[in-house]
Amino acid sequence: MILDSLKNAEMYYSLHPLFKKAFEYLKSVDFTRAETGRTDLEGDDLFVMVSDSDMKAEADAKMEVHNKYIDIQLPVSKPEIYGWKARAELKEERGAFNEEKDIRFFFDKGTTLITAVPGNFAVFFPEDGHAPCIGEGKTRKVVVKVKL
Repeated sequence: MILDSLKNAEMYYSLHPLFKKAFEYLKSVDFTRAETGRTDLEGDDLFVMVSDSDMKAEADAKMEVHNKYIDIQLPVSKPEIYGWKARAELKEERGAFNEEKDIRFFFDKGTTLITAVPGNFAVFFPEDGHAPCIGEGKTRKVVVKVKL
């Protein structure tokens, strides 16, 4: 997991061949005015989803993991709290892995809470269990899906 400012994004370009394109896109768009929905940058290999979501209490946030994608998550309208727990430590499965959506949920709660504010991003790798959208009210956020 990485938590940092978009101002430092170029430090991470070398971690994946598509990170440079992803971060340059994130820095170039005013997401407060962007339409919600999916934007393909490299088809299913790199795409961006803008959503307006309801935030939830930590107790109601679902821990999730992915196998095929890295998530770059960017809060737009307000700070967002994420629960985090190492995937290897997740024990309480909430159901089978959904191959089509590349997601599995768990009942486990995070061992750590992190907060990203607008202008920051969080990167979650397949090794990272993460529970997004912890907070109150509605939020606008961006999730970039980067295929491994």
